[in-house]
Amino acid sequence: MNFTRWSARLPGTQRRNSAAQAARATAAQAREASAGDGADGDSDTAAPADDAAPASAGTVPAARAERRDATPVDGVDADCPATRPGRTAPSPESTSSTPARTSSEASGTTGASSAHVTRSIDALSVHDLLGQVPALAAVVHGADHRIAYINDAYIAVFGHRTQGDAARDALPELVELGLLPLMDQVLRSGKPRTVKSRRVPRTADSRDSRDAFYTFTCTPITADGENGVLIFAAEVTDQVEAAERLRASERRQREAAVTLQRSLLPQELEQPDDLRVAATYQPGGTEAAVGGDWYDVITLGAGRTALVIGDVMGRGVRAAAVMGQLRTAVRAYARLDLPPHEVLQLLDGLAAEIDPSQIATCVYAVHDPNEGLLHYASAGHPPIIVRDADGTVQRAPEPTGPPLGTGGWVHTSNSLPLPPGGSAVLYTDGLVERRDADIDAGVSKLERAFAGATGSPDIVCDRLLRSLGITAEHDDDVAVLVLQHPARTGHDAELFHNAALDLLGGTEAAPRARAFASGVLSSWRFPRELHDLGVLAASELVANSLQHGTPPMRLRLRRTDRRLIVEVTDGDEHLPRRRAADAVDEAGRGISIVATIASAWGSRRTPGGGKSVWCEFTLPTT
Repeated sequence: MNFTRWSARLPGTQRRNSAAQAARATAAQAREASAGDGADGDSDTAAPADDAAPASAGTVPAARAERRDATPVDGVDADCPATRPGRTAPSPESTSSTPARTSSEASGTTGASSAHVTRSIDALSVHDLLGQVPALAAVVHGADHRIAYINDAYIAVFGHRTQGDAARDALPELVELGLLPLMDQVLRSGKPRTVKSRRVPRTADSRDSRDAFYTFTCTPITADGENGVLIFAAEVTDQVEAAERLRASERRQREAAVTLQRSLLPQELEQPDDLRVAATYQPGGTEAAVGGDWYDVITLGAGRTALVIGDVMGRGVRAAAVMGQLRTAVRAYARLDLPPHEVLQLLDGLAAEIDPSQIATCVYAVHDPNEGLLHYASAGHPPIIVRDADGTVQRAPEPTGPPLGTGGWVHTSNSLPLPPGGSAVLYTDGLVERRDADIDAGVSKLERAFAGATGSPDIVCDRLLRSLGITAEHDDDVAVLVLQHPARTGHDAELFHNAALDLLGGTEAAPRARAFASGVLSSWRFPRELHDLGVLAASELVANSLQHGTPPMRLRLRRTDRRLIVEVTDGDEHLPRRRAADAVDEAGRGISIVATIASAWGSRRTPGGGKSVWCEFTLPTT
């Protein structure tokens, strides 16, 4: 086989070339005859010669479409009017009655139509079809893909190639682009294949310094019984760069949305004296729209800590804005030291005012180290999971109320044991909810993972995310809050102490309280100044409770590694307030004295009825 002429031997190419050459020769003869007759004779004598020109032009069709019109039917010549089925030859009379053609029609019009022979697509060669195409085109054949044809656009990008050479040696660019295995697959399967957006470096003399991108399509072809491949490459540099700009814009928008989301979350968690706390937040998916997940840790005083986690339904900036308002409101309500269900009741009304179309779930929990309990209220949120020191896992009961923003419902509080050595995890539904599984299955999987997760809270957060299969491609936001109530041993145990005294009332209660406080603070080896301030605060709080409260009364002293806490409880629910006493008043200065000498003070209602008034002193650092 002559490889250099393989491209001209595609199906029908030689036949169409012969037809086209015959048509062009006939048209040239017709033009010569027309020119000679017009010069020697008049218009009347030129008509017979012109009548012969179309007949000779029609003897060799210029294209398959013309041959189709001249196909004989049942052995009858379709070009001859006299022999067409259903027709007779014209009589001399009818011929004579036909108006004679003018000389211009005979010599000019007929000659022009003969000169412009219409060529159909079948009459075009490979060079005619692919030579003028601006896209890159190459034809190879055989098992080793020998070059049969390369158009000018291909040569302009990759340079001249020699026909007949194997593609592996002569077309290194296809090897670098990884197209040879694809071409082998096209030959075997007989089906076209396409690879998109392949990078092609520009040549040194190119005016454009940017790398080009092409989409290559390999199509199987057959000629003379041998299989080949047509390689067609369209430049898509502009589309690729536009898509990259769009992706970069989406990344910037997502980064801005995530930055907004994270700015609304606590930049640094408060670390209570009695708890170790860690939290993590991971935005879901790759879209710019983030969710409304949030968490917070709030120290309430007297050693108590509030822990919050919530999720605003929906995604986008609006959900993040609602989340930020709810988080701010939670911190404000927490400062009132209200029971968990009352905090959620206030949040429910606020959520309806912010946006009636937005619904949020939330858990508000308060840990009291003196009781070893976790008091909580849940507004349609996934349950808290608690693990004891021995590894036993307990799931909180059903939510104590509907989601925030529904309105008209009364929330309630509940409690879970969280003694020293225990831990708990609060989370949003993105951690346990999947589209193909029930949420209870996810919660059960979290329980199993939490039962075996040990280490610091940060490590536990990471292990839970891995155990639940949370990756960067996860389609929902995830927030996790882990808290541990460590069991103090060794030197740490010396820094955490509790002491309490029940007061029965009467005139002897105040002296007993002062003596008890003095003895305890001395045993804890506090400096003299702090000792005296603690005794004074205990005396004033007990005196206030004796005057305005009701039994039972109790004095509790607590020390941590950072502070001294003095707390008095009684059975009356009226909370004290600080006021300015007149010069002639004999009472009303106790709370003012406590607020002046202490680092912080506060009061709250206790779950069983009554109130608690407390104050704190920051320990000096050594």
